[in-house]
Amino acid sequence: LCRKKKNGRRERFVPFIIYQTMSSEATTGVITQMMTQLLAEDPGYFLVEVKINPTNNIKVFLDADTGVSIDKCVKYNRAIYKLVEESGIFPDGNFSLEVSSPGLDEPLKLIRQYIKNTGRNVEVLLQDGSKVEGKLMAVTDAAIQVEEVKGKNKKQEVLEHTIRIDNIKTTKIQIQF
Repeated sequence: LCRKKKNGRRERFVPFIIYQTMSSEATTGVITQMMTQLLAEDPGYFLVEVKINPTNNIKVFLDADTGVSIDKCVKYNRAIYKLVEESGIFPDGNFSLEVSSPGLDEPLKLIRQYIKNTGRNVEVLLQDGSKVEGKLMAVTDAAIQVEEVKGKNKKQEVLEHTIRIDNIKTTKIQIQF
């Protein structure tokens, strides 16, 4: 939509919606939708999560099938910053934005992340509080398969665990040194 200004030039008209009463969840939903639309042109990248803390610090976590580059983070940071600013979600412009990959300290959240990390060592915390540590061997939409090695030398045994996705509380990548 455009509208004419008094000097005869046209300016882009951005519909203003009052966001002041939006909950944090609703604001997160709006930003998630914006980011999803931006990522639609780059199918190798996907949105993992959007977090907003009480001081309006927005954290957008992206991942990619082949790893996230800093250049892509910068590109998406600029694009989403502009969209958030134009939307009026934060009318006084009081927000900050970070776009990054989730990092190894963040748990896996999406099946696509599990697939990307197949072959790596993981620690899976189950809903009942028990843990399974081992190598992520396979992933389906319903379950993951983890190979756990117990014992050493002659007493070593390999256990195969098939864990339903809905039975997983968190899964973290284990760093090997």
